[in-house]
Amino acid sequence: MEMQTQQRGAVIVVRPDGPLTVVEADSFKDRMAELMRENLGRVVVDASALPYVDSRGLESLAEVAQELAQSGKGLKVCAANETLRQVLDLTGLSTQFEHFEDANSAVRSFL
Repeated sequence: MEMQTQQRGAVIVVRPDGPLTVVEADSFKDRMAELMRENLGRVVVDASALPYVDSRGLESLAEVAQELAQSGKGLKVCAANETLRQVLDLTGLSTQFEHFEDANSAVRSFL
């Protein structure tokens, strides 16, 4: 999985490109931890190019959200497709993520 990043002021927007599965979950989590340290927890995951997330992918997202919550921050996700939103709702994980329609709204929420 390729992960594109874009710095927007003090916020980093991360756009994973491809499915988030057991194969990519650990590298995704490691990269997110690195970005959280560099940007003081001001991280947005742009899910617009994330077509599929399996159970290990969901677990990695939840672990990142938990790490951010421990530092007083929250994981912000934007542009998730309907399937991903439904999976988050069904698993009860949707409460761990702030969701926004687009990256601009998510970035502005840090202000």
